[in-house]
Amino acid sequence: MRSNKLKDRIATGETIVNAWLAIPSSYSAEGIGQAGFHSVTVDLQHGMLGFSDALHMLQAISATPATPLVRVPELNNGSIMRLLDAGAYGIICPMISTADDARALVAACRYPPMGKRSFGPARGLLYGGQDYVAKANDFIMAIPMIETLDAIENIDEIMGVAGIDMIYIGPNDLAFSMDGSVDFPRPESEAAISHVLERAQSKGCSTGIFCSDVEQAKRRVKQGFNLVTPGNDFNHLIQSSALDLMLISLPLGAIKDRSELRDLVMFFPFFSNSEVRLPFIKPSHEV
Repeated sequence: MRSNKLKDRIATGETIVNAWLAIPSSYSAEGIGQAGFHSVTVDLQHGMLGFSDALHMLQAISATPATPLVRVPELNNGSIMRLLDAGAYGIICPMISTADDARALVAACRYPPMGKRSFGPARGLLYGGQDYVAKANDFIMAIPMIETLDAIENIDEIMGVAGIDMIYIGPNDLAFSMDGSVDFPRPESEAAISHVLERAQSKGCSTGIFCSDVEQAKRRVKQGFNLVTPGNDFNHLIQSSALDLMLISLPLGAIKDRSELRDLVMFFPFFSNSEVRLPFIKPSHEV
């Protein structure tokens, strides 16, 4: 069976940089997979895509060196099994708050006797190889998202469930749950993240986390996380486009390094109107 390179990197202590896809495009999925990310996650929870889109994107990712992951919309046996059959090598499942939730996730990802996954590997055979069914339990990753107060309170029990390969923190929903807002600062949820990381390290459990941008991802790596996701494809596209708009409004040569403007761009620009999003830009003759 084709090996799961993420498990290989975890075993050697290497950092994993994970891409996150919310745009339903096999073309961009293939491009991101070729860009050098260790894994690429197709997001069916908040991404603007469905199963058919995910199937085409997983097919595209399979032509790249990246390991294909999927975030499912919810803890649902049918959707988890179908996406594994479509070729996902790992399932990231949101809103896992108890050990029972974690056990249900593992059961959906594992063939008997370790779990309850139904036989019907479909693309799993094409991507993983003819011995897929015999070896899938050793390679497919079950990854619960930790993003509620209940999950924090039950973190030791969740990590103690046999078959959990990594825990993945959703910092925004966790902030909603503990701080009442996604705005910064987030004292309660940040303390909880540090607590979860400490508990995971003490138990030898791998950890991942979604990050707002590259700088935050670098801080999370330094903090000790094994896997970081530096934003998603949609936000990268908007951020890059906003930077280009800023640059084109400035005199030629005024900015020698794009990073000089990066702090002026909202990471998630809710407003598409440039007059709202780019209040810092003056006519070029005033710069």
